[in-house]
Amino acid sequence: MNPPSVLFESSITSLELLNRGKVRDIYAIDDEHLLIVTTDRISAFDVVLPDPIPGKGLVLTRVAKFWFERTRHIIANHLADLTLQQVLPDAAERQQVQGRAMIVKRLRPLPVEAIVRGYLIGSGWKDYQRSGNVCGIGLPAGMQLAERLPEAIYTPSTKAEQGEHDENIAYARTEELLGRELAAKVRDSSLRLYREAADYALQRGIIIADTKFEFGTDAAGNLYLIDEALTPDSSRFWPADQYHPGTSPPSFDKQFIRDYLEKLDWDKTPPGPRLPEDIIEKSSAKYREAERRLTQG
Repeated sequence: MNPPSVLFESSITSLELLNRGKVRDIYAIDDEHLLIVTTDRISAFDVVLPDPIPGKGLVLTRVAKFWFERTRHIIANHLADLTLQQVLPDAAERQQVQGRAMIVKRLRPLPVEAIVRGYLIGSGWKDYQRSGNVCGIGLPAGMQLAERLPEAIYTPSTKAEQGEHDENIAYARTEELLGRELAAKVRDSSLRLYREAADYALQRGIIIADTKFEFGTDAAGNLYLIDEALTPDSSRFWPADQYHPGTSPPSFDKQFIRDYLEKLDWDKTPPGPRLPEDIIEKSSAKYREAERRLTQG
């Protein structure tokens, strides 16, 4: 098997670069379309690390497209019908982003991140230990770390500027930001997307502990699923055969890298530390294994 190609940063001169995010480079195609390139950059604690994870962008793109196709019956998504050859006629530019590019509709992103939690982990666990709640939602007493919640809960957050941290917000605040009808549609779509995806993934040996969705609207106000969906970067994926409540399970996502970084003497501000080769290789393998289980299992 050939080693995956590595792309830390794309360079497409035929299109205008609009934004270089933590992982994605976004280019303008025309007034109605964007080109999103998923690189192999990886961020942790909102800091982009100096070492890429080989093939990560390819995996994330394939997994996102897999879920976009699989969830069309729940909600429309931002994928457009244009081909990469139509958008990038230059073969060299096309080759640079082949397999890691998505051509999408230009939509207005909503100022809310839609987070759904099915298990008690991460900031939700810390919140529960302090208050017995998660984002103001009451839970039974005596729950353990990583325990499955009685039912999935919707815990929205604000979308922070790059380098800043997202902040959890009450559902009532999303009604103020979006309007009551749209806020309810985002919540209900998110919960349905999570439940159906979690059931599917569990049959293939993966627990989706939690996930983040982003949405946008078109000029007519129609709602679309945008950005990425149910990838190892936007979700916590756990191997079901190694899951035990009371302990933090191993993961297929970048929590593996976060755990490594937590052991370092690093204050979680830029620049990020270099990653050892074995951490890079293991992380790359985890992304590939998650894809294999989900899409080929």
